[in-house]
Amino acid sequence: MKHLKAFEDALESIRGEGRYRVFVDLKRHRGRFPRATARFPDGEREITVWCSNDYLGMGQDDDVIDAMHHAVDSFGAGSGGTRNISGTTRYHVDLEAELAALHGKTGALLFTSGYVANDATLATLGKILPGLIIYSDALNHASMIEGIRRSGCDRRIFKHNDVGHLRALMENDDPARPKLIAFESVYSMDGDIGPIEEICDLADEFDAITYLDEVHAVGLYGREGAGVAQRDNQMHRIDIVEGTLGKAFGVMGGYIAADSIMVDAIRSMASGFIFTTSTCPVMAAGALASVKKLRTDAGRNLRATHQAKAQELKEKFQAAGLPVMMTDTHIVPLMVGDPERCKALSDTLLFDFGIYVQPINYPTVPKGTERLRFTPSPVHTSEMMDDLVASILAVWKQLGLDQVA
Repeated sequence: MKHLKAFEDALESIRGEGRYRVFVDLKRHRGRFPRATARFPDGEREITVWCSNDYLGMGQDDDVIDAMHHAVDSFGAGSGGTRNISGTTRYHVDLEAELAALHGKTGALLFTSGYVANDATLATLGKILPGLIIYSDALNHASMIEGIRRSGCDRRIFKHNDVGHLRALMENDDPARPKLIAFESVYSMDGDIGPIEEICDLADEFDAITYLDEVHAVGLYGREGAGVAQRDNQMHRIDIVEGTLGKAFGVMGGYIAADSIMVDAIRSMASGFIFTTSTCPVMAAGALASVKKLRTDAGRNLRATHQAKAQELKEKFQAAGLPVMMTDTHIVPLMVGDPERCKALSDTLLFDFGIYVQPINYPTVPKGTERLRFTPSPVHTSEMMDDLVASILAVWKQLGLDQVA
């Protein structure tokens, strides 16, 4: 086949760097999360999942599943087309209204994923605002980076969470040009939080639009689960918020919420929205049930338990002398710092101990900062955590890794 050698060389390079990715074949069991069955060459075995982005287990929630059953029985399977061509159902409309209300906005727009929401929206803003300058945090997600690149706008990269550097960049630009600051609330690899209030202060000073990615925060923070901006009473200062339905809400899809005029303009111009089949109505129905539930007292109780479990795991890692990053969020990263050892640690935990945590290597994180990223849920028990710590310590010593204590 023509050019096949180039593909082989590309794969060999990735393998040589120790960052070739292997997907674990999982079969989840309703009602038993975080337990699952993994398929191995010698057969199936039960494992415990420690790296799911279904942070609260809402993908297993009875109300969510019942809503999806009702939707497929009533509407059928697919959406039937793009949103403009027969692909808008009652579930799409009601979910957008619910998401707008969640974030205190007058409009919201569904996309097929959080990646597409960021990419399509940021790319479109360059068409709407001629001369726009986009200021982007250095650790923004790949979807934001790609959207900013495709926007064609001038872009400035400010050091991660460094408001002083952001100010210096903004001061150096023409005050008459439109400006947008793109950043995240929870940065999912390090588990730290963006300085939302300080960035909003700068945006007010320089008349800039604020664009906040709350993908790893929606459902998890704030009184109703709207995110860190709600928790910190800054939600009204965010012009465009982007979120996902595929993490804490437990289903699939992405969205933005903003002023209805902004949303309508993006709806009318974003190719990533216009030219793709709309979100499956069954998914929209499940997401609607999940968002509604997480806005209630039941959601608040889940969020409190979730934070307590994350803190408990951090403390257990720390007590064992393991190099855990003591974050202020639900993300629990364990630093390894070497791609081959990181993968070996992950593989051994899976094959020998039935513990599944995916290695995080370059390009997701910079080279030399490879890690395991744990996401304990409300249903991970203390006994599971003790078993996890003991298993890691056994493998850690085998690999010759250093402990912090």
